[in-house]
Amino acid sequence: MKQRKAAAATQMQQQQLKSYYKWRRKMFAMVLLGLCLCSLVLMQTQYSQIMALSARFRHEQQLPPRIAFLFIARNRLPLEVVWDAFFKGEESRFSVFVHSRPGFLFNEATTRSEYFLDRQVNNSIQVDWGEASMIEAERILLRHALEDPSNRRFVFLSDSCIPLYNFSYTYDYIMSTSTSFVDSFADTKDGRYNPKMDPVIPVDNWRKGSQWVVLTRQHAGVVVQDSTVFPAFQKHCRRKSLPEFWRDQPFPTDPSKEHNCIPDEHYVQTLLAQKGLEKEITRRSLTHSSWDVSSSKDPKRRGWHPVSYKFSDATPMLIQSIKDIDNIYYETEYRREWCTSKGKPSTCFLFARKFTRPAALRLLNMQSELGVFKDKATNDP
Repeated sequence: MKQRKAAAATQMQQQQLKSYYKWRRKMFAMVLLGLCLCSLVLMQTQYSQIMALSARFRHEQQLPPRIAFLFIARNRLPLEVVWDAFFKGEESRFSVFVHSRPGFLFNEATTRSEYFLDRQVNNSIQVDWGEASMIEAERILLRHALEDPSNRRFVFLSDSCIPLYNFSYTYDYIMSTSTSFVDSFADTKDGRYNPKMDPVIPVDNWRKGSQWVVLTRQHAGVVVQDSTVFPAFQKHCRRKSLPEFWRDQPFPTDPSKEHNCIPDEHYVQTLLAQKGLEKEITRRSLTHSSWDVSSSKDPKRRGWHPVSYKFSDATPMLIQSIKDIDNIYYETEYRREWCTSKGKPSTCFLFARKFTRPAALRLLNMQSELGVFKDKATNDP
C-alpha cells in the first residue's frame, strides 16, 4: 500500500515537473518571439530613419547651392522693392535672414516683398553702432542661416545696400571661387589695438576692414563656434567716448588711454587671421562704400561713416563709376588688389551703399539703362 502511494506521489511529481518545464519552454518561446518582434520593429524604425535621411540627403544634393543674404536692419528694410526685383524668379538659389530690433516683425503690414515675410530672426538683440553688439548680431544671423545645409555662401548687407548687377551674374561671381571675400589689412595707423588683448589676440594678428563680408560655410562655422576672440572683443574693443553733446555717460577718468576700437571693422578679419585662414580668403570686400573725410562738421567724426547717396546722386554715371573700379589699394600694406573673377580681370564690387530710399527707387526706375535686377538673360556685367 505504501509502495503504491509512493509511486503515485512520484508520478505526480514527474507530471508537475513536466508541466513546469513545458510552461518554461512556452515562456521562453514567448520571450524569444517578443524579442524577435521588438528587433524587427527596431530594425524597421532604423531602416525608415535611414531611408528618410537618405531621401533628405538626395533631395539636398539635388538642390542648387544657395547664397544666404543676411541683412542687418534698424527696423524696416527701406530698399525692399529693389531687392524684390533682384530676387524675383531665383527662389531656389537664395535664402534671406534679417536681424532687426527685438520685437519687430516682417509681416504684411511692414513689408511689401514676399521674400522678407517672417524672415526676421527670433532672438535679435539691440544693436549699437561701434559696440560688440553689432558682431553678436552677425553671429546670430549666421547661426540661423547655417541650419540650412543648402546655404553655402553668406553675404552680409546693411539696410542701405543695393545690388549692382542681376542675380545670375552676382551668384556666379560669388560661387565661382572657394574663398571668402573679406576686406582685411594690417591696422598700423589708428591705434585701435588694445594691448590688453594680448596674449589672446597678439598684435601680429590684428586686422581691419569692412564688416560687409562674404563667407564660405566653413568660415561661417568658425565665426559661430568662436569662444575666444569674441569675448576679448567684448571686453577690450570699444569706441572712444563721444563728444559731450553726444554722450549720455560721463567721460572716463583718463580719455587719452581709450582705444577707438570699432568691433565690426576688426572682428571677422582678426578671427580668421588668428585661425591661420588668411590664405583661404580673397582680401577685399564686394560692397562699395564711399568714404569722404571732409563730410563731417566735427573733425573727430570725419571718416566714421560713408557718404549717403540721395535722389540727386542716383545716376547711371554714379553706378557706372562704381562698376568701373577694378582694383583697390591698401596703403598700410603697400598692396594693390586687382580684382578677378573666374581667373579673369573683373569689376571689384557687386553691391554698394549707402543709398536712401528715393535714390534706390530712382535707380530701380532706370534699370533698363543700368542693366541690373531683372536682366537675367546674360551674365555679362
